[in-house]
Amino acid sequence: MHFYELHEGDNDVFADILLVREDEMDPDEFFEVVQGIRHRIQDSFEGDSLIGAIAEELERDHEFVTISDDRLTAAVNVSRDEAENFLADLDDLEPENVDYLTVLADFDPDNRGRPN
Repeated sequence: MHFYELHEGDNDVFADILLVREDEMDPDEFFEVVQGIRHRIQDSFEGDSLIGAIAEELERDHEFVTISDDRLTAAVNVSRDEAENFLADLDDLEPENVDYLTVLADFDPDNRGRPN
């Protein structure tokens, strides 16, 4: 198995998608395939992200498989604390059941809240 990654975003916010393929594709060839797909769909894709749309094309036309939570067979929480080791319920991984919020913030310890 050979693993590939797509990144999207800037220095503040980014996303990535992992893909796997049984047959190896040269990195330069992978780049060219991704760029060709990007040029073709960047103004017309309907998904949540450009890399998601590219991953769908790679799966459909180039024998890649996207590694994603919806393909998980099992998830195990591992900790030094015995009570925190358990087999996770994959149904609890659905976005509507998540009980946390991610907040992106810039922190400048030298500024400490003072206006720039």
